Amino acid sequence: MTLAEQFFALDSLLLRNRQYWQCTAFDFDAIPWPKLQEVLNGLSDDQVTALDNDQSQLYQFFSQYINDLGELANLCELPGAELNRTDYPFWISNGIKGRKFDQLQDFVSALPNTKQPVLEWCAGKGHLGRMLAFNGASDVHSIELQQCLCEQGQKSAQQQGLAMHFSQADVLKDDITQFFNADMHAVALHACGGLHQTFMRQASLAKVQQISFSPCCYHLFTANEYLAMSEVAKQSTLKLTHRDLKLALQETVTAPSRLEKVRKTELEWRLGFDALRKSITNESHYVSVPSVNKAIFSDTFKSFCAWAAEKKDITLPQSTDYNKFLEVGQARKKITDRIELVRHVFRRAIEVWLVLDRALYLQQQGYQVSVNIFCEKQLTPRNILILASIH
Repeated sequence: MTLAEQFFALDSLLLRNRQYWQCTAFDFDAIPWPKLQEVLNGLSDDQVTALDNDQSQLYQFFSQYINDLGELANLCELPGAELNRTDYPFWISNGIKGRKFDQLQDFVSALPNTKQPVLEWCAGKGHLGRMLAFNGASDVHSIELQQCLCEQGQKSAQQQGLAMHFSQADVLKDDITQFFNADMHAVALHACGGLHQTFMRQASLAKVQQISFSPCCYHLFTANEYLAMSEVAKQSTLKLTHRDLKLALQETVTAPSRLEKVRKTELEWRLGFDALRKSITNESHYVSVPSVNKAIFSDTFKSFCAWAAEKKDITLPQSTDYNKFLEVGQARKKITDRIELVRHVFRRAIEVWLVLDRALYLQQQGYQVSVNIFCEKQLTPRNILILASIH
C-alpha cells in the first residue's frame, strides 16, 4: 500500500466513525451512544484504566461494537525502523535523564548513516546534535530559541571536543532561510506543531538532501482549524480542530500513581464545579476554568470552587451543598472516562493521519519518504520517524 492509499483508507474510516471520536466528553451527562451504554457502564474503573493503557486490547474490546476496527488497527500499524546502534561513552549522556537518553539513542540509530553537516532544529541543549557529532557528522549547527540553552549546549560541546555551534533564533518569526542548504542533514526530535511544519517547508524549499524528524504536539503554534499540508489531505472532508489534534497525544506512558491521584481529583472537582456553576447560571454547556497550580487539589473542594467562581465572576450561595456537587463531579468523571475510552480507540489513527499528511507533502516536493517506528512506546508514544531523501 502506498502512503497515499494508506491515507485515503484511514481518512475514509475516520470519516465513517467520527461520531465516536469527534466529540467533547465534558459536554455529556450520560454515554452518548445507546448501543455502548450497557457495556461501558459495566466496566469497572480498573478495567477502563487497563484498556486505556493497551491500544491493541482497546481495538479488540470494541471491535464487536464498532465496525472497521480490524482495518483500523492494520492501517495504524507502521514498520519498525532498522536500528544501527552505537556504543556511547558515559559523558555523552551527561545531563540527559534515563528515558530521554534511550529515546535519543533509538532515534539516532534509525537515521541514515551520514557524515554530512547536520542542522539540529529546536535543539534545546543540543543533546541530539552531540550524539550525531560524536558519530562523525562533519559539523552540527543547532538552532534554539533560548539563549541560555544555546550557551549551555555550546559549553558542553567545547568541553567534549565536538564540532558544534549554536544559533539563537525564534524560528516562527526570524528569517531562517540562511540556516538551510542542499548539502546537509536536517534533523528534529519532537519539535511541536508549527515548529516542525516550518522546518519541513524550509528544508524542502532549500532541497535539503536528508530530512529526518519525529513530530509532536500537532496543535501547538497552529491555527485552531487544521490546515492540511499535502494536496492529498486537502481533498479530505474531515475538518480537524485543536481538540481533535490533542486526541492524537492522549496515549501516555503510565504516570506515577501520585500524579494519577491528582489528575483524578482535578477532573472530579472541575466537573463538580461545572455542575454547581450550571445550577447557578441555568446554562447547559460545559465551561472550562483556567489551568492552576496542582497544589490547589490537595486543599478542599470548597476552596477550589471559591477560586473557580472568582475566575468565572460567579457568586456562590451561602447555602451551597458542596458534598452534593462533589458527588455529581465524581459520577460525571466515571462517564467522562468511559467516553474518553471510546475516543481513544481512534487516537493513534488521528496521529497516523497527520503523519501521512506530512509524508505526502514531502513526496510532493520530490522526496523519497518512509514512515517508521523508531522506539518502543514505553520510551515515548511519539515514536514515529519520517525519513525523506532527495537525490
